[in-house]
Amino acid sequence: MRLYVGLDVSLKTTQICVVDEERRIVWRGSSDTQPGMIAERLERLGRSVTLVGLETGSLTPWLYHCLKAAGLPVVCMDARRAADAVRSRPEKTDKADARSLAEMLACGWYAPVFVKNLDSHRHKALLGARDQLVRVKRQLYGQVRGLLRPFGVRISQRAGAKRFDEEARAACRTDDILYASVAALLDVLASVTAQIAALDKAVRQIVTKTKACWHMMSVPGVGPITALAFAATIEDPHRFGRARSVGAYLGLTPRRYQSGERDVTFSISRQGDDMARHYLYEAANCLLTTVGSKSALKSWGLKLARKIGPKKARTALARKLAVLLLGLWKKESHFEPTLVEA
Repeated sequence: MRLYVGLDVSLKTTQICVVDEERRIVWRGSSDTQPGMIAERLERLGRSVTLVGLETGSLTPWLYHCLKAAGLPVVCMDARRAADAVRSRPEKTDKADARSLAEMLACGWYAPVFVKNLDSHRHKALLGARDQLVRVKRQLYGQVRGLLRPFGVRISQRAGAKRFDEEARAACRTDDILYASVAALLDVLASVTAQIAALDKAVRQIVTKTKACWHMMSVPGVGPITALAFAATIEDPHRFGRARSVGAYLGLTPRRYQSGERDVTFSISRQGDDMARHYLYEAANCLLTTVGSKSALKSWGLKLARKIGPKKARTALARKLAVLLLGLWKKESHFEPTLVEA
């Protein structure tokens, strides 16, 4: 008898439901959300377990790889499709959700999701920490400017970190209360800047040891941050049959709604990894505005910007960069720009 196991995972407790081929409940139970305890519960079922399914979520990578290492046939299911099955039930409980997942496995109505390894998640954690610190740094700059503005103090937007610190301290040196407020923010700003520099160094160390990132950084506008974010998000370039599919995977393709005579095209879907999409967009902007070397890629982007506007052109160029980076990764080759005449 084939058995199918649905796991509804929460932070503390995981509900377990086991059904057979006819979707009849064989066993129900719960366990602490620990891979060892879940595997121990399922060992009682013997070798009859055909599939064990859980939804995508924050704990999924950890549970998936641990249960896989325990020898269980685990599959990760797309939470968006699973939500349709969950909503079809008259009740919404964790037990009912686990049963819905088990029934989806039994009837084959599920979309398996590629689960990245823990090294990729470590790299994404590094980039996520850096991104958060950059946001804090930007907020601190704005906060200091906002505190000084009521007193008529305006610091140039182009002021570097050292000059900004000196001008801000000098502007309020005669006011003890204001100086104490601004100095506290400037001290935190200096500490945050130092931490960002340390994380940037860690990113460069990882990138220098990663061959795929080395190939990606040969593309103008693509630096260590963008290369590592793309590599950590994709992990395996061969899981895409067509290179163009990576644009849709990263949410860089337009959404479409067609029903009867109505056919509407919206803006990009913004599905997938926000961080990788953001850095690809920034790389496209850098290529169009900062990179001085000529290439067919840049000429294409500039021509498109004149035709449809800079914002849409940057999005289209980001999608083109994603396809290009995936191709270079697969071929293990460097970018070879075709020079164009000025």
